[in-house]
Amino acid sequence: MTHPLVTPEMIETYQRDGVVLVPGLFADHVDALRDGIEANMAEPGPYASDNKKEGQTGLFFDDYCNWTRIPQFRDVIHASPAARVAADLMQSESVQMFHDHVLVKEPGTSMATPWHQDGPYYFVEGQQTVSFWSPLDPVKEATLRCVAGSHLWEKEVLPTRWVSEEGFFADEGQYMPIPDPDAEGMKVVEFEMQPGDAVAFNYKILHGARGNTSNSRRRAFSLRLVGDDARYVERPGRTSPPFPGHDMQPGQRLREDWFPMLIG
Repeated sequence: MTHPLVTPEMIETYQRDGVVLVPGLFADHVDALRDGIEANMAEPGPYASDNKKEGQTGLFFDDYCNWTRIPQFRDVIHASPAARVAADLMQSESVQMFHDHVLVKEPGTSMATPWHQDGPYYFVEGQQTVSFWSPLDPVKEATLRCVAGSHLWEKEVLPTRWVSEEGFFADEGQYMPIPDPDAEGMKVVEFEMQPGDAVAFNYKILHGARGNTSNSRRRAFSLRLVGDDARYVERPGRTSPPFPGHDMQPGQRLREDWFPMLIG
């Protein structure tokens, strides 16, 4: 039986387009996530960045892999229906934790989140994956933008470093150049959202976000989960997140002591 937040149409849309809106997924946990983000920004982790770029205004803070040290994040992961909803959307018997990600664009932040796919940065391969991107402030222009169906492209998009715009790995022909979805007439899906709503998207979806030109903050919490077919895969270089010393081999499921099972 599916979770009440999930309809058969949502599952069909997720499988076809790789992206769907889940209204109210974290609606009961907005205050806790806001508190967690404040704690995260007050004590950033080792992967935190202010994404400072010459000529840009404002502050674009992001950080990831903090759920084990920030109790608000840990509690929401276990108390929210996110894992059950993920199982339904992925059509997976199991749901395993991968990592969390915080993205904050303060008022007047001009820097856009570049178009990218998450999958090429990760050491995870598989179609049963889901990211939940949930704003903790009402969003319109600064919302997430996804290219429908891009999770099924035969070739992945070259991962790049957001500030320098350099390739994350040396490209030996396995990646395609970053497209311009607006100029190329691709189907871009975006939603006006309230705090606690969530966009669910496959790791291979091409996505990005505009800067925040409004007078209010745009705080977002992301949760990355994997399902039955997710396996460790080697990339041409250091992955993001890197998880040094993981000792996994290609084809293995992610080690459960680092990436615990939430279902299954």
